[in-house]
Amino acid sequence: MVLIFGVLSVLLTAVISQSIHKPRWLPCLFVDEHVEIVEEEVLGKKMNISEPTYRHRDAGLQFGKPGDSPVHSEFITFLVTVSKMDMQRYFKDDMDTLQCEVRRLRTRGTPVRWPSLGAQEHDNWFTCTLRHTERLVITSFLRHSSNVPSVTQPGRQQWIQVADKDIISTTAVMMMFSNTPSVVVALMKEQTLNCEFAVDHKAAHLTVEWHLQRKGHRSKLFSYSSHTGQSEGSGVSVKAIAKGDASLKIPLTRETSEGTYVCSVHVPPIAGSHSMALQLMEPPRVSLNVNSQVSLSEGELQRVDCEAAGFYPLDVHMEWLKESLTPGASRVNTLGIAMLSSHRHNPDGTYSLTAYFLLKPTLQDSGYRYTCRVSHDGLQMPIRKSFTLSVTEKDSYLWYLPPFLAIIGILALLLSKHAGSKA
Repeated sequence: MVLIFGVLSVLLTAVISQSIHKPRWLPCLFVDEHVEIVEEEVLGKKMNISEPTYRHRDAGLQFGKPGDSPVHSEFITFLVTVSKMDMQRYFKDDMDTLQCEVRRLRTRGTPVRWPSLGAQEHDNWFTCTLRHTERLVITSFLRHSSNVPSVTQPGRQQWIQVADKDIISTTAVMMMFSNTPSVVVALMKEQTLNCEFAVDHKAAHLTVEWHLQRKGHRSKLFSYSSHTGQSEGSGVSVKAIAKGDASLKIPLTRETSEGTYVCSVHVPPIAGSHSMALQLMEPPRVSLNVNSQVSLSEGELQRVDCEAAGFYPLDVHMEWLKESLTPGASRVNTLGIAMLSSHRHNPDGTYSLTAYFLLKPTLQDSGYRYTCRVSHDGLQMPIRKSFTLSVTEKDSYLWYLPPFLAIIGILALLLSKHAGSKA
């Protein structure tokens, strides 16, 4: 019995060990780039023009040790070996929900040796970007050491050839992380755009920059160089940069805050950036100028206003609907007589709009419900504001006026005759 339990214990330990050390793998898209030099005539002169072409190839990202066998041998395998940069700690258990893309990376200028053990000037570089919809984006810079130096062309960098089913052993040497790749925020609010980075060594020269791209214009918001210790602009803590946090703080969001923000980190010879889209959104407040129950006389004129106030962006859809409350008659019609005011631009940057119509009801309109329906990108579902109309007949005293006047005339005539007879 003891022997049986011992065997079971060994088997259980082996199963647990195998599950713990099972290589982590996820499917990836390798966007392979090839550059061809073609000769073209420009302004009467023959020039060599670089034309990049892209090929999408099936690949896999695998975490393990040098020499590990691929989990799926039918794909190109980018094997990320153990280093100071632990990519997995950023996404933990979200591996199955991540979108993975690997691309080749050109280093800036002439080849420069990465300052870590085993690095060479002719190393090949790749970027691996992991995305989780709008929740996070991670870019890792992978260094691949090749036994054969890269062959270069004038003005271009030449990479190693990657064949199908190849295993490319790499080391992550730098990472960039953001949990705000896309942000929707209200006006006049504080917002922080997250941009963190990590490097496997103390960089002698580190440059951090923030830019805002808005309506075709690119402006610099902040820059810092560790080489000079100088910074320009605001919104980023220089002390935090030393800890790998280059997040940008926007004090109060305004119309001019909307756009694409780009966080760039340059550690020679590699440079990376993350783009973050900031969208302003303010849902409308909807109100009517009448109560939920409206009582009018037949033919009486009443202006009915529906105001959508304080919304952003400008696009909003407003319409008036007329619905019968009689059982079996649930037909809803759009009021073609409804009109829209001009947009009003409020001091806080939001907009307001009024949809109105002139109501001159007949007795047949009594019992109908009138609804203002407002749709906007800031609303999960349209807002509806309604009132029910009650119509009464006109005051009928005017119908008695002619007989009354006739009686008065007859009495006056009789009185005058009576007065004449006495005379």
